[in-house]
Amino acid sequence: MRLLLSSSPYPIKTLFRLARSHRRVYSSPPPPTRRSSNPMAIPPKSAAAVIPIEEGIARRFWIKFRRESVLSLYSPFALCLASGSLKIDNFRHYISQDVHFLKAFAQAYELAEDCADDDDAKLAISELRKGVMEELKMHDSFVQEWGSDCVKESPVNSATLKYTEFLLATASGKVEGLKAPGILATPFEKTKIAAYTLGAMTPCMRLYAFLGKEFQALLEPNEHDHSYKKWIENYSSESFQASALQTEDLLDKLSVSLTGEELNIIEKLYHQAMKLEIEFFYAQTLTQPTVVPLTKEHDPVQDRLMIFSDFDLTCTVVDSSAILAEIAIVTAPKSDQNQLEGRIARISSAELRNTWGLLSRQYTEEYEHCIESILPSEKVEFNYEALHKAFEQLSDFERRANSRVIESGVLKGLNLEDIKRAGERLILQDGCINFFQKIASYENINVNIHVLSYCWCGDLIRAAFSSRGLDVLNVHANEFSFEESISSGEIVRKVQSPIDKIQAFNDILQDCSNDRKNLTVYIGDSVGDLLCLLKADIGIVIGSSSSLRRVGSQYGVSFVPLFPGLVKKQKEYAEGSPCIWKGQSGILYTASSWDDIHAFVLGY
Repeated sequence: MRLLLSSSPYPIKTLFRLARSHRRVYSSPPPPTRRSSNPMAIPPKSAAAVIPIEEGIARRFWIKFRRESVLSLYSPFALCLASGSLKIDNFRHYISQDVHFLKAFAQAYELAEDCADDDDAKLAISELRKGVMEELKMHDSFVQEWGSDCVKESPVNSATLKYTEFLLATASGKVEGLKAPGILATPFEKTKIAAYTLGAMTPCMRLYAFLGKEFQALLEPNEHDHSYKKWIENYSSESFQASALQTEDLLDKLSVSLTGEELNIIEKLYHQAMKLEIEFFYAQTLTQPTVVPLTKEHDPVQDRLMIFSDFDLTCTVVDSSAILAEIAIVTAPKSDQNQLEGRIARISSAELRNTWGLLSRQYTEEYEHCIESILPSEKVEFNYEALHKAFEQLSDFERRANSRVIESGVLKGLNLEDIKRAGERLILQDGCINFFQKIASYENINVNIHVLSYCWCGDLIRAAFSSRGLDVLNVHANEFSFEESISSGEIVRKVQSPIDKIQAFNDILQDCSNDRKNLTVYIGDSVGDLLCLLKADIGIVIGSSSSLRRVGSQYGVSFVPLFPGLVKKQKEYAEGSPCIWKGQSGILYTASSWDDIHAFVLGY
């Protein structure tokens, strides 16, 4: 069920859904979010995210290209390194490639220093080059420990060569739209090369600073036997973090006087460098099994991947009920208009808005009371059956609420074409469509994709996906009843409650043939998804619903951030435990965005 209240000309806010998640509803613009005290932390990004214009370009680009940093973080090599389970020969090979890379880095800094026309900039670049030389000394210490020169033993691989050639070409002025260094007319034109070079180098510094901090956070306080603790401590150290920040500050300074077109060139160089970093990590030699990407060991002849997803606020930025209510109010007749004979009688727009308000307030109050009534007084051990039983009460409430909506007549008279157009224009979460498009296009993956939703009108969901080329998704939702493409106000009720959702989930699996082994993944954001999340082999919670965490925690559910959970699983895998994903374990993984889900399931 979805109920709304709108007191402004702006899109309606879904009050009851916000109540479910205990998110604050603002009658005026919300206060600005605080920037993290950790400059390398990546904030969750959504389609509605706005990057503050006062941020320097280095920070803006880091936020904009979050997806690339996540793909590097979830690479098999990075995961094995973070877990400490990486084979020593694989680490040696990585060091050999990184030495080639760092030598190119030092050379690029030298060229950038020559191009800078400002003494302070020259000094800053010189200091950064010294930092690279210190990194090379650290790599030399690894070589001395092993008693062999892995750099000489390992030739440069194609991914390393691709990045170093890109870096040195940029530092040499071989940038599209820029004159060759030898014929630059003014010192200012030469200075642009320094800015472009920093644009190609900064993402590497920030990415390594980010990885170092992420890995350090997973080290146990007394963990002394981690094979790569020295590497982690170096890149998480205050000195390296300061170097990364210094590189960003220098890029910002060198870019101040550049034109919009020149800033666009830097953005392209930054993005290209991020993509080359991904290729660098995924090209590293691995001689061990890994838990990522999930589809790595998939055999389409024997396996079937079953992807299940909620829709509202899991895939969308705005709840679908807000869209349907807005259509109803905008297209409703004014109070003084005569309605056409033979057409379904409709409530006036003013009365409709008031009715929505009453329904929303009633729903919010009763929902809060219902949630309180199903919570045990104290936390209990995880028991799926007990949770299922409690949710029967919540399901009864949802059905009664839907009945009130139907009886009120607020859904009468909506045109099917208006609904489809709204679906086509629906704003979806960043990365959502890309994930579904990518996994649906893989010929070597036997995958079924199902959307399970409380949405009142399945046509809205189908339009949202089909308009983006996704006709392969199976939509399981409620449906409007139409008379000549005009809604009658009735809902064909199929998926109204948590119990209906888990029943649909079970029925889908039951209908699957037994010729393959199923691996189920469920992605959801709310209390209504909890039973399905727990029943799936892998349940992934996206978003920040406090109601979901509160109910789950009281019933013994553990919420584990996805990347740390995978690091732990990789460590156990290396120690001999089988990599088995099993439902009803009481463990759910949390992801801040679809990029994390994409990186885990599909990789790069």
